[in-house]
Amino acid sequence: MAEFVARYQGERDEAGRARMVRNGYLPERTIQTGLGQVAVKAPRVHDRSGQVRFSSSLVPRYLRRTRSIEELLPWLYLKGISSGEFSEALAALLGADAPGLSAGTISRLKAVWVEEHAKWEQRSLANKRYAYLWVDGIHFGVRLEEANQCILVVIGATPEGRKELVALADGFRESEQSWKEVLLGLKRRGMKIDPQLAIGDGALGFWKALPQVFGATRVTGN
Repeated sequence: MAEFVARYQGERDEAGRARMVRNGYLPERTIQTGLGQVAVKAPRVHDRSGQVRFSSSLVPRYLRRTRSIEELLPWLYLKGISSGEFSEALAALLGADAPGLSAGTISRLKAVWVEEHAKWEQRSLANKRYAYLWVDGIHFGVRLEEANQCILVVIGATPEGRKELVALADGFRESEQSWKEVLLGLKRRGMKIDPQLAIGDGALGFWKALPQVFGATRVTGN
């Protein structure tokens, strides 16, 4: 805030007054952190010209919990904590006064996660190039309606050596058709250059599907 005000130190309004001045604090509020509730009062700045508004990057206007807490919630959900158990679980982590984390709140967050995942699945790969692809099918120990259901995972390595999660989809028994749909999805979203090498285990479905979509990719098992 001090740096922001100093940036306009030499500017004056029509009455000759300093254009940018401190203007007290916003109302106090609490923010959930990994150490529990923290009370904060963000400083307020007044621009007499009305052209610029100060916004704290450390404490944004509508922040209610830190990013570390936001990232904790989906991990707890993936670990098996049900919506109704979140308040109890987070109270043990953050203290008994952790507000705003009811079952309804978690349900709304789940809807946001679903939307984010849907956008991620449709993101463009037009500017992506992967030197290597690692592929695998993940099978779960729990009994599902479809006994042979699994998750198909594709991880790519860029020419610079950076690894990225490329695709995550449900499949049936790591079949040829399931893998082909995943690979065709990559091509539909813009992956025009065949990866140089694909690495995976002995699942025959992937090796049958690969040359039908990316014919120039070399293969190797592990």
